[in-house]
Amino acid sequence: MNKVMLIGRLTQDPEVRHTTTNKTLCQFRLAVSRKFTKQGDEPQADFFPVVAWEKTSEFCSNYFRKGQQVAVIGRLHNRTWDDAEGKKHYITEIIAEEVSFADSKKSSDLLQDTGTEVFQSAVGEYNSQNDVSELPF
Repeated sequence: MNKVMLIGRLTQDPEVRHTTTNKTLCQFRLAVSRKFTKQGDEPQADFFPVVAWEKTSEFCSNYFRKGQQVAVIGRLHNRTWDDAEGKKHYITEIIAEEVSFADSKKSSDLLQDTGTEVFQSAVGEYNSQNDVSELPF
C-alpha cells in the first residue's frame, strides 16, 4: 500500500504549470516539523515536494498560500530524468490525492482580518462539495 498523510506549512506559494497535453499541475513544498528533537537543539523539519493534478491543483493554486498549514493525503512517486549534460537525476514526490486546510480557526480569522475574505468562502465552498450528510451510513 502506498499512502502518505502529512500536515505541514507551505514554504512558498503553489506554482501552476500546464503539460504539453494541457493538463494542469501545481507544485509546492511542504515543511513538516519533526515531533522529537534532542534536548537543547533547534526544532527540525523535513521538506517534501508535493504535486497536485487537475481539480486538486486548481484548488491549491486558488486558496493555498505560503505559510499556511495544510493537510495532504496522497502517494509517493519516484521519478528520474536526464539533464542536458546527460546526468541522471532522481526525485521522490508526494502526489496529492486529497488536500485540506489545517490552520486553526484563529489563524483563519487572522487571514480574513488582513483582507483575505476569499479564504473563508473557499473553505465553505470546498467543504460543501464534500458533504457527507447524504451518505447512506
